[in-house]
Amino acid sequence: MAWVARVLGAGALIVVGWAAATGWPAIWHGHPAYGILLAVTAVVAAFVVRRGTRHQGAANDGGAGLAASTRPRSARRVLKVLVAVLAVGWLAGLVYLRPFSATEPALAAMRSDGAVTVTESATQIVLRPTGTPDATGVFFQPGAKVEARAYAAVLRPLAQAGHPVIITKQPLGIAFLASSAFAQARSAHPEITHWVVGGHSLGGVVAATDAEAHDGDATGRVTGLLLYASYPASDLSTKLACPVLSVSAGNDHLATPGKIANSQLTLPPATRFTVVTGAVHASFGDYGPQPGDGTPTITHDEAREQISEASLAFVSGPAH
Repeated sequence: MAWVARVLGAGALIVVGWAAATGWPAIWHGHPAYGILLAVTAVVAAFVVRRGTRHQGAANDGGAGLAASTRPRSARRVLKVLVAVLAVGWLAGLVYLRPFSATEPALAAMRSDGAVTVTESATQIVLRPTGTPDATGVFFQPGAKVEARAYAAVLRPLAQAGHPVIITKQPLGIAFLASSAFAQARSAHPEITHWVVGGHSLGGVVAATDAEAHDGDATGRVTGLLLYASYPASDLSTKLACPVLSVSAGNDHLATPGKIANSQLTLPPATRFTVVTGAVHASFGDYGPQPGDGTPTITHDEAREQISEASLAFVSGPAH
């Protein structure tokens, strides 16, 4: 099995190198969890390759008789096979979890100016109005594996209009692993008395859960749910008191128009549905094309402008 260990170790180093080379900006600016996994994988892989090479040399020096006498028992063979299978699964997970990196104009939107101050930490991005902020803030959950910075351009108009915006950075780019992020944001920003929680795709699923849990709170109450190409995982049609806006894309092949239509049964009757004709799933952020998505028939800038306008009208509406 020594050669298998060496192959897996070398493969792991290749995977780590590939992930770093193709997704470094997102890794550097994202939640540290994925970068830590890559670093740990690289260290273990280097150790396995070195150890396997040394053992192979020792086996060659010892001769065939010694190799036969030290042949592992059946249980050890099964264990080694199991470890090898788990290692392959681990590497497949690292490949799958490589994040989508933010592109322009989101990167430009990350710069502070006279209207918006942008701060970034290991776990969140905050777009803060430079003037007197509105009492209604926005908390946003990115889509699966999408770098948080990718939503800076589409959400910046909300901050320019006076609404503080917090975009959370999810561990491994999975919204379910950031389910406590909204509670932390509420504690850190007591000056925000009303919250609109929102999210893209899988992030919207978690945002819907937050809305259900907090739309009746006495302080820091959720007063709006903003869904980008998303829908709740459970029936909220009679459980949610706050207003809801669902913004979807006409050419989306992931959160398809059919799925969005079906979500009308799981959202409150007063939910507003806005369809951006010609847009796709990846139109809600700046991170490039997404596998399995449709083909846009409007420009990315046109789609973003419509999404931002609908979002701003909702967040600034009288209901909040």
